[in-house]
Amino acid sequence: MRSPPPPQSQSHSNYGSPYNGQVGGGGGGTFAPAFGGFINDPTAQMGYQVGKTALNAGQEYMEQNINRYVSISALKHYFNVSTPYVLRKLLLVLFPWRHKPWSREQRPSHSTPSDASNYYFLPPRDDINSPDMYIPVMAFVTYILLSTLLAGLRGAFHPEVMGLTATTAFVVVLLEILGLKFGTYVLSISNDSQLLDLVAYSGYKFVGVIVTLVISEILNRGQGTGGWAGWTVFGYTFMANAFFLLRSLKYVLLPDSSSSTTAGSGMHTIARAQRNRRTQFLFIYSYVVQFIFMWILSRQDGSPAQIKTAAGAAKGAVGG
Repeated sequence: MRSPPPPQSQSHSNYGSPYNGQVGGGGGGTFAPAFGGFINDPTAQMGYQVGKTALNAGQEYMEQNINRYVSISALKHYFNVSTPYVLRKLLLVLFPWRHKPWSREQRPSHSTPSDASNYYFLPPRDDINSPDMYIPVMAFVTYILLSTLLAGLRGAFHPEVMGLTATTAFVVVLLEILGLKFGTYVLSISNDSQLLDLVAYSGYKFVGVIVTLVISEILNRGQGTGGWAGWTVFGYTFMANAFFLLRSLKYVLLPDSSSSTTAGSGMHTIARAQRNRRTQFLFIYSYVVQFIFMWILSRQDGSPAQIKTAAGAAKGAVGG
């Protein structure tokens, strides 16, 4: 006699499986319609359109409020740079002695090329003499990071170093911009592009300050920018920056009759008395003001006394 056959196994009955009835040929095909249904859902599309509209409205609101104070299209001109321009400009700021010419290049407007008053300045990438804001902004950030790094290498780092350095640099830039604004008001310089040019030129001092910090740190072996080596490097970078500003700002503050016939950016021939005042302002700004600000920014002392003071201040801040 034979034993009865074993009962049929129920292992393939998908009992308790959440995917019951979905396993088999074409399994998983039910997932694609689910996603497709979500994307094509009217509620999802409405939410997407509402979010897109809110984003566009916020962007338009920001542009309108920013344009009250600064023209976005004008700022784009100052950031239109290239790598060759940045390298050549850095060399020009540090070695301006034999550079010629200093005048900026101009081109007639495409809309009215026959009109001599419709000329525009070329962007920085096409003219080495054109001021930009890319180098000043990057030099500003580099100065803050470099000062913090050097403080750490000297053993004088504490958490407040970066904040104090950034605050000092920001205050210097703010005071200089306010001084330039006051100077443009006194000297009757009402053109916005000329004010932006002055703001851009005010940031090139950070290039000389960075070079002073790095070379002085190497020559003084971590003792800061003091001593004859630090003062020598500072004297050169200061004179180079002052000479660069004196030559570059001449077309902004002292336009002559020859440039007024071709420049369509608001330059006009000025009276002799006004020209003398602008000459004095140019000299004071290029030499006196820049000397004070560059000395403040490049003042780095690596003496043991300062290190102990910084360490004590750091401990007091942590203990308090």
